[in-house]
Amino acid sequence: MNTQYFQYVLVVERERSISRAAERLFISQPSLSKAIREMEDSLGYAVFERSPKGVIPTPEGEKLLVSARRIVTELEKMEAIRTPDQAETLALRFSLPRCSYLAAGFASFMTKLDVSKGIDIRMQETNSLQAINNVANGQCQLAVIRYQQPYETYFLDALKERRLVGELVWESDYLALFSKHHPLSQAPSVTLEKLREGIEIVYGDSYVPYLSANESIQNRDSLMADKHVFLYDRANQFELLTRLPTAYLWASPLPEGMLKRYSLIQRKCEAPNHRFKDLLVYPVGYQLTTLDRRLVDQLFAAKNEVAFMQVQ
Repeated sequence: MNTQYFQYVLVVERERSISRAAERLFISQPSLSKAIREMEDSLGYAVFERSPKGVIPTPEGEKLLVSARRIVTELEKMEAIRTPDQAETLALRFSLPRCSYLAAGFASFMTKLDVSKGIDIRMQETNSLQAINNVANGQCQLAVIRYQQPYETYFLDALKERRLVGELVWESDYLALFSKHHPLSQAPSVTLEKLREGIEIVYGDSYVPYLSANESIQNRDSLMADKHVFLYDRANQFELLTRLPTAYLWASPLPEGMLKRYSLIQRKCEAPNHRFKDLLVYPVGYQLTTLDRRLVDQLFAAKNEVAFMQVQ
């Protein structure tokens, strides 16, 4: 029997919900349900049953969970037995979009690493198409990709073609990000027409699978301001936003600390096709390692921090 199943049933017991357990384990709900059914078929009895209080263990399941806890504890002890020369190196390769809340999550992940061990972490901020290729080619274990809703079919097809899984991290609307000194900073509402009178900062390599670079850029032209700057890194955007009074950027919500650090504000602004999705991407069948899960935990924690911010 797959020892991973013992971890699964323990999380389901703790969460009292298949869907919440799946979110915690960063796998899809159908995949988790299938794994539990396979375990129950192998054992010959049901481990859980549904009740008004959620998913609860059956009497046989209670006994299994006692053994599962013992097995998982023993496995963790076995993994922890290392001599000084066998000290573990914390190695991880992953790609992220140029996104401030994910960057904050990565920073939190780094601050929680055990610095007594070797560390070999490689994070690349890049566009979603390159991130997909990085995972498909084995250059990264996992990635987060971002796309706008009109292009969802293109990206999902690209994942399927490359045998990759995409798990939803967040779905939301882009906000207008600009300096506190921007002419619209005190306006009761921000309109697309007024915003486009300024200088728009745009990432120049945001390509869509199966579309050429020219086609990808042309698809943005209808909303792009007449005055625009194409960038290929995230750091320069803050310098431009703080120094160019009319500069603005379409972005996912930023952490409060980052807004204060750069004297920026974010405002709602109605614009067509400005809803985005962030997906966690990894190969079909890949089991996230403990280090992977620590990273993903911090990315979700950073998302939760900004998801409930009040934005005008």
